[in-house]
Amino acid sequence: MVNLEGKVCIVTGASGGIGKALVEKLAAQKATLVLAARRLEVLEEIKRTLPQKEKILCLKCDVTSKQDLENLVGYTLKEYKKIDCLINGAGVSSQYPFWEQPLEDIEKVMYTNYYSYVMLSRLVVNPMKEAGGGHIINITSGSVMVDPPPRNFIVYTSLKVALRSFAKGLFWEMRDFGIKVTSIFPGVTRTPLTGKLKNIAEDRLMEPDSIADSVLFALAQPANTCPLELSVINQQTPWTKPVIPFKQNHPQGAKK
Repeated sequence: MVNLEGKVCIVTGASGGIGKALVEKLAAQKATLVLAARRLEVLEEIKRTLPQKEKILCLKCDVTSKQDLENLVGYTLKEYKKIDCLINGAGVSSQYPFWEQPLEDIEKVMYTNYYSYVMLSRLVVNPMKEAGGGHIINITSGSVMVDPPPRNFIVYTSLKVALRSFAKGLFWEMRDFGIKVTSIFPGVTRTPLTGKLKNIAEDRLMEPDSIADSVLFALAQPANTCPLELSVINQQTPWTKPVIPFKQNHPQGAKK
């Protein structure tokens, strides 16, 4: 494991699923944490269960709001004077044939799963440049490895593909400044979203800890090593049929 004492990490989507598992593991490694999510009361409850509570800051943040993103980065810099790591983990899903997909769902997926990642990256790169380094980690999706994108997930997956491309380009632009960029591609994971889906075989679901461990692996690498992309896919995942059966009643605003 890596000792993150003295490192300031922002984690979005920190209130559940992969984000919550990440927060628990980062706290165990003595990181100074800024937790961001829409549900402040849930963040505060998570904080109460963690060690070194004085090193954990909880902020209410809607990642679809430019002002909230600016406030998140600005407040972190005001409190801690630096940002060593940004972990973009907020996410929503929407499963429909494209001709039936609600326009508001498309907008929500675009702003949450792509816009917030790009905007937060833009907001932290200059402070990281001034500090001489940093690490941006994007929790993306294993669906980027499926071509063509899975049916009923084409908006979700195409935005994840765009995010993958953005992160690779950002790595090449920022590496000379000591800034690392890593994309994590999780398969179907047991989260508040998948916990409400039906007819998912138990052996298809990975645990959030497995994804969090891949983030710690990336953070543990020496300064001259950057894991550009890490895929964490369930051994039993079938590529010839959907892992998530169609016609689900998706929980609104479910987080990764």
